[in-house]
Amino acid sequence: PSGVQYSGGFVLGIKAFAAAVLGGIGNVRGALLGGLLLGLIGNYGQILLGNSQWTDVVAFVVLVLVLLLRPEGILGTSLGRSKA
Repeated sequence: PSGVQYSGGFVLGIKAFAAAVLGGIGNVRGALLGGLLLGLIGNYGQILLGNSQWTDVVAFVVLVLVLLLRPEGILGTSLGRSKA
């Protein structure tokens, strides 16, 4: 389809948000690392699985696993309790 659609950037926005969360919210280097990892996972997933529909699923499963193991993201700082 040609033309402008209102949902044109939705998937891109979701992937950008996922990259920021994966790397650590508030950390620019973490967001860059998260975007790089999502891109690599997507490309290798397409090579290994052959079906481009599953690459997004694999990338978001990795996102969920990282959030389960490290909720602050890969390069995020811990939001532990303050001792004040």
